[in-house]
Amino acid sequence: MSNKNQVKILFVCMGNICRSPSAEGVFNKLIKEKKLQKSFSIDSAGTHAYHIGDSPDLRSQRAAKEREVDLSKIRARKVIMGDFEDYDYLLAMDEDNHAIMMEACPEELQHKIKLFLEFAPHLDTNEVPDPYYGGAYGFEKVLDLIEEASTGFLGHLKKSGEIE
Repeated sequence: MSNKNQVKILFVCMGNICRSPSAEGVFNKLIKEKKLQKSFSIDSAGTHAYHIGDSPDLRSQRAAKEREVDLSKIRARKVIMGDFEDYDYLLAMDEDNHAIMMEACPEELQHKIKLFLEFAPHLDTNEVPDPYYGGAYGFEKVLDLIEEASTGFLGHLKKSGEIE
């Protein structure tokens, strides 16, 4: 359950079965390790309704489990209009999903939409690539990028005073 003092984060990719549930799981693990769970309300969603109600891709689950991140309880859902108002940050995994959200979002709330990798500027990319049609390495690469961005995002929230 969320409250007014929590930072509300929605991780977003296309189908909500690979990248965004991985980001949700990795960020949850990070804040649990830092004992900050009560400061956050976290979810993930997709811009498309391809997989509503489905568990994350088994390859995502396997790669995450190797890093002690459990994605098994996450179920795919689609971004809805209320998310733009309800969440403090809507973090897109790539430019396409960022653009889809910007187009759907009321102008006065668009400042909440960011590319997740903006919080890892030292990386050579601003997009978390979709691993769906690739091999196992793609899922590992996704987790590497997400871990870096999660650490950077948490640092941003501390620096900005949004969390202690």
